[in-house]
Amino acid sequence: MMTDDPFLAAAISEAELSWAEGGIPIGSVLVHNGRIIGRGHNRRVQRGSPTLHGEMDALENAGRLPANVYAESVIYTTLSPCSMCAGAILLYKIPRVIVGENRTFVGDEALLRSRGVRVDVVQDARCIELMTRFIRERPELWNEDIGI
Repeated sequence: MMTDDPFLAAAISEAELSWAEGGIPIGSVLVHNGRIIGRGHNRRVQRGSPTLHGEMDALENAGRLPANVYAESVIYTTLSPCSMCAGAILLYKIPRVIVGENRTFVGDEALLRSRGVRVDVVQDARCIELMTRFIRERPELWNEDIGI
């Protein structure tokens, strides 16, 4: 299935940008009141960073925001959020996460749900294909990214 959601499409564009830069193809956008206020992609390779996952980059690019803005936002991510990114979602009390896919990797969705976060997984074909290709072509980089 492919979704028509323009916010997921924006996250996918971020993931494709990361792939084109030689990085890990995971993208994310932070949406508040129907408008993207932060966008980003995994830049661990590009910046030599241990923590710059897609969700973290989107939050960073949104800048400092009042707590109520996070509490009224939705974060879109092309891949199920890892423990670090789930922690940031919980810290800032973002109430909803739209996940492009979790077939290639299931992050801390259960933790998010246990803390009241609505997690919707759409199994978007573009997200699945992008990560499947990446894992097949760059398994060593994928294992590094997930801490194996």
